[in-house]
Amino acid sequence: MRRTLLKAAYALYGLKWRLLRPLTLGVRLMLIQDGAILLIRHSYQDDWNFPGGGVKRGESLREAALREAREEVGALVLDEPWLQGIYTNFQGGKSDHVALFVSESYSLETPSDRWEIEARALFALDALPAVESGTIQVRVWEYLAGMRGLNKKW
Repeated sequence: MRRTLLKAAYALYGLKWRLLRPLTLGVRLMLIQDGAILLIRHSYQDDWNFPGGGVKRGESLREAALREAREEVGALVLDEPWLQGIYTNFQGGKSDHVALFVSESYSLETPSDRWEIEARALFALDALPAVESGTIQVRVWEYLAGMRGLNKKW
């Protein structure tokens, strides 16, 4: 029941994007350690993704990425995350801009956001889960290729 309600709310949020066409700014954080990446699955989406979300008023991109990682997966980032790239997403009526950060050192605690996140899991960098968009695979390939400072479509 909860998953159904959250999926319906997410669909309504998508309708808002189509009607109002807001400009949004979000962050994602690739948490990579010991040859594995930590991914999440939201309760209202089927695919795995990087932890992340919206930037709050008065918050820097870096601060938002660290907060989202702490809330969604309980990650306490131990190094200074670097900016992998800035990405845009114009699908579904969005005008969405995403800053993707990378951290290679973190510890895990209990996440504070337990209703939005359905699952978190570690995946080997060479055994990523299949996702409909293929975005995870492309972002990891860019990371492995040493590509930084990117400005591309999500």
